[in-house]
Amino acid sequence: MRQPAIVTADLYDVHHAALQVCELQFRSFGANLSFFGPCVTLATFEDHTPVLAALQQPGNGRVLVVDGQGSLRIGLMGDRLAGFGASNGWAGVIINGVIRDSLGMHNLDIGVKALGTTARRGWTSTIPANDIALTIGNITIHPGDWVYADVDGVITSRTELDLDMLSQAPLAYPDSELCSS
Repeated sequence: MRQPAIVTADLYDVHHAALQVCELQFRSFGANLSFFGPCVTLATFEDHTPVLAALQQPGNGRVLVVDGQGSLRIGLMGDRLAGFGASNGWAGVIINGVIRDSLGMHNLDIGVKALGTTARRGWTSTIPANDIALTIGNITIHPGDWVYADVDGVITSRTELDLDMLSQAPLAYPDSELCSS
């Protein structure tokens, strides 16, 4: 089920005092270019099997946030895992690391943010850490925090944001010459 589209810049303008903005420059994958929901956290290094295990569980509109420690060597998710996430109701996946099989995610009903792509998969199992606070991109994300993502970035809030306030927000520069071009 598709969520309403959100714009992180607009959310920031209305709710900036309650938000953290992740400083990592993620790329967007999957059919859903914007997504949001309460998060589940996971830390793993160059091992996709904890991501697989998480995405095989019911997502219930949540966002899986994976700290892959920024590794650009090994893909932590491919199109098959993203397909499990889409089928199981995950709103999205954010990976501080890379993915593989990105073209296969293009039509999947899920949002994916990652640092980039690789062809390489991992072959070594590790012991993951689940449901812990993660510090990535100069923010700390706790299990259950609300994560909002679009093509511009990732923002987080300790509580769910009121999206109805966006339609009532005034233009930032109504009389500015910046808006007249």
